[in-house]
Amino acid sequence: MTHATRSSRTGPRSQGNPHGLRPIELDQIWDDLKAGIRGVYRRQYMSRQRYIELYTHVYNYCTSVHSAANQSQQSTSAASSSSQRNSAARRNRPQGGGAQFVGHELYKRIKDLLRQYLINLLKDGQDLLDEQVLQFYTHQWEDYQFSSKVLDGICAYLNRHWVRRECDEGSKGIYFIYSLALITWRDNLFRPLNKQVTNAVLKLIERERNGEPINTRLVSGVISCYVELGLNEDDPSARGPTLSVYKEHFESLFLDDTERFYTTESNEFLRHNPVTEYMKKAETRLMEEQKRVQTYLHESTYDVLARVCERVLIQKHLESFHSEFQTLLNTDKDEDLGRMYQLVSRIQDGLQELKSLLEKHILNQGSSALEKCGEAAVNDPKVYVQTILNVHKKYHVLVMTAFANDAGFVAALDKACGQFINSNFVTKQASNSSKSPELLARYCDLLLKKSSKNPEEAELEDTLNQVMVVFKYIEDKDVFQKFYSKMLAKRLVGHMSASDDAEASMISKLKQACGFEYTSKLQRMFQDIGVSKDLNENFRKHLETSKDPLDIDFSIQVLSSGSWPFQQSCPFTLPFELERSHQRFTAFYGSRHSGRKLNWLYQMSKGEIVTNCFKNRYTLQVSTFQMAVLLQYNSADSYTAAQLQESTLIKMDILTQVLQILVKSKLLVEPENVGEDGIKPETQLSLYLGYKNKKLRVNINVPMKTEVKAEQESTHKNIEEDRKLLIQAAIVRIMKMRKTLRHQHLLSEVLNQLSPRFKPRVPVIKKCIDILIEKEYLARVDGQKDTYSYLA
Repeated sequence: MTHATRSSRTGPRSQGNPHGLRPIELDQIWDDLKAGIRGVYRRQYMSRQRYIELYTHVYNYCTSVHSAANQSQQSTSAASSSSQRNSAARRNRPQGGGAQFVGHELYKRIKDLLRQYLINLLKDGQDLLDEQVLQFYTHQWEDYQFSSKVLDGICAYLNRHWVRRECDEGSKGIYFIYSLALITWRDNLFRPLNKQVTNAVLKLIERERNGEPINTRLVSGVISCYVELGLNEDDPSARGPTLSVYKEHFESLFLDDTERFYTTESNEFLRHNPVTEYMKKAETRLMEEQKRVQTYLHESTYDVLARVCERVLIQKHLESFHSEFQTLLNTDKDEDLGRMYQLVSRIQDGLQELKSLLEKHILNQGSSALEKCGEAAVNDPKVYVQTILNVHKKYHVLVMTAFANDAGFVAALDKACGQFINSNFVTKQASNSSKSPELLARYCDLLLKKSSKNPEEAELEDTLNQVMVVFKYIEDKDVFQKFYSKMLAKRLVGHMSASDDAEASMISKLKQACGFEYTSKLQRMFQDIGVSKDLNENFRKHLETSKDPLDIDFSIQVLSSGSWPFQQSCPFTLPFELERSHQRFTAFYGSRHSGRKLNWLYQMSKGEIVTNCFKNRYTLQVSTFQMAVLLQYNSADSYTAAQLQESTLIKMDILTQVLQILVKSKLLVEPENVGEDGIKPETQLSLYLGYKNKKLRVNINVPMKTEVKAEQESTHKNIEEDRKLLIQAAIVRIMKMRKTLRHQHLLSEVLNQLSPRFKPRVPVIKKCIDILIEKEYLARVDGQKDTYSYLA
């Protein structure tokens, strides 16, 4: 029998003990294990060998084999007889005769050991306050946390097998050893001390806010402890803390304290300081709180802390900010405006009032600037456009810098500029809402026309970009198109463009802004000029090959009738000196392009006359009408206006203006008794043979006043007619797609479609609807007054 017992321990494994493990009772190892654990928590030096011994104790106990009797004996000898222990003992019994890991009793003894250690520790700290309690708490926590991690390592086998299995089976109140240590700290040290510890932390933070230096390690130590204690007890294996302890026992109290502190401080500061100084203070405080979170609070606090500070420091004082905003705008305090924007943008919907105030301010500034210019802005396109650009540039820079190019402030700038550009002192003086696009087109003409004041190409390109800024805000873009088209035509026909590249660049910018259709005629004008250059070259070669050259220098421009904004020429008799050139080119062109008819635009033509009748030989640059009149004086020195009219067939009202320019130039003289009535048919006009001029090349081809006025009137009239056609086309397009539509919806869609070109007036739209009903494009739906149907 003795032999059998010996062989069971040293010989082959028996069927009941397949792992060959021998039973180890807890009491055999506990005293040594307890001493080792106490040494760990006293932070005594521990050698690697001692650590392995303690680890081995836990390993041996957890892997020892216990018979049912041993298990029962172990349970009976334990101090507790609770139902939990009994159930644990039952779980520890071997099943199917195999080895079974044990650990409940060891787990319980470790738990009791930790609890007793903390109860004794509490006696040293429960009467401490302020920094003393913080020093005690943080120091003990750091030691305890480190020691608990060491203990967790010693009990690694218990964790991996017995604790994990208990957790997997859903046992309540069983945790991994490190978590058990935290829960034991929470129950036995944190709960009794947390109020005085938290209060001490809050006092320390308040001292720091008041400018005192503090030991931030005391605060961060407490915070890290509170974060670590936020265990997920429902899922002991869950990673990371839940922050429940931190939020409940510190963060909520900290936020209340923060709100109280800054409410008092902000109200007091504003009572004794201007808003501009308060904004600097608020900005500093917000940065301090951000740094506070980074230094010793948990990162999750930042958002809620920021909301509290923003509500107290900014939102509650928005009225003061709004009042100050207008003052800052008036005094151009861009830096303070930027600071206010940065602060107020933190508040949801806080910027609405500032946007509204900015819009009103820009509108007032723009309107006031144009009004100060007075009549100069009405008559001088450069003054008008530069004034607008100065206002826009100033506030565009403000929006870009102070308001960080915020979309809402950009929209406020755009809206204000749109308002004062389209309706201002100048437009009211002219009684014409289309005055802005007209003046802008005239400004473009000044820039692009040959002049001694033309800027360099790079500067011109920059100025054209600025023009497009104003163009963007123009409502009646069709008015700009009409005037620009007429002026471009005159520049091209008169060879008055400062730069072909600049002309092309401007058309490209307009095309980019408004589309191909907007600039198609402008581009065709350019093409015509290019074709005309080739045509003149071919005509010159034709004359050379025919060996019958003209006796004058002659060049022609052939323009497509649908692209150029010129009216048909009025009746006119071409001087016989020009007839041969006229006939030769007509024949040449007809031979090249059969079926095409040339309509000569004499009012747009010009030439040069070389004089032989004066002391000096002058070259006069004249219009064709002026040329026709002056060439008459080759036959006689004096004519009546009626005689000149009869020989040239120029209408008397136009001829009168031509003669007035010649008289003003002192080429012709009239009797002294003409009086204020001006030139009449019977007025005698003589060639002034004593004509003198400092220049030998004299330009007398200047626009006639009535011609300019008539052209403006006809342009505006054409614009109105074109608009009616565009409105009708839009109505037909919409109705063709919709088939039936209510009146209000139709108005809305027409306005949406045409607003990029111009802003149609509702009465004009109604009139166009009536015209289309008469033309049977539309019909009113029976029984529904305000509904239209499309007639296919």
